[in-house]
Amino acid sequence: MLKLIRLEWKKNNIGKQIRIAVITTAVLMLFMLMTARELETTETLEAYGKSMLDASVALFVHMSYMVFTGVMIAGYIVGAYEKKTINLMFSYPISRAKIILAKVLAVWIFDFVAMVISKALLYAGLLLTKSVTGINAEGLLIGEPSFWLDAVLSSAAMVSISFIALPIGMKMKSSKAAIVAAVIIVCFTQGQIGSVTLVNNMTFYAVLFAVAVASVWLSVRRVEVRDVM
Repeated sequence: MLKLIRLEWKKNNIGKQIRIAVITTAVLMLFMLMTARELETTETLEAYGKSMLDASVALFVHMSYMVFTGVMIAGYIVGAYEKKTINLMFSYPISRAKIILAKVLAVWIFDFVAMVISKALLYAGLLLTKSVTGINAEGLLIGEPSFWLDAVLSSAAMVSISFIALPIGMKMKSSKAAIVAAVIIVCFTQGQIGSVTLVNNMTFYAVLFAVAVASVWLSVRRVEVRDVM
């Protein structure tokens, strides 16, 4: 399986995706440094009971990498069907399910690691520059294990939820549909209309996580009997 995952990264130019992730993190860092001073004050900490810097970092990183996951799903999986390159892979003496699972894991592992690293770099950048920017970083409790546990678990959940876009792209036989679906998922999970938002709604996230797991399972399970697009 590891060999198949590495093959997927090599075929899909993982170096380019790493560069995009680096640029994305750099842009997010610049944006956070420009806005963080207004976000985090003693009053916001008291009013919301949590760090607005932490919430903002999580929000923008989740939005960016959930869309990025959708793009990678489109390129690694749906695009392989569109371009018929999946035919060659299915001719190998390996089960179709294992091939598709390797593609899913290649996308999931990359985006999960990239999301966690991006969060860590943003937190570090905010703390290292607080004396220059005047940011109140009291709420960034990076010395607490629970802080990092939340960062890791939320990253795993958001990347997983993005895979709801997979069966949509497969069903419509369109990479664009997978990307649009990922954007819509971001709007539902990270957006806000007036005072109404589903951000950090654990029940809602749990339902979406279950739907995402079922989506991947069905996509992998049915590939043995599904005709190639």
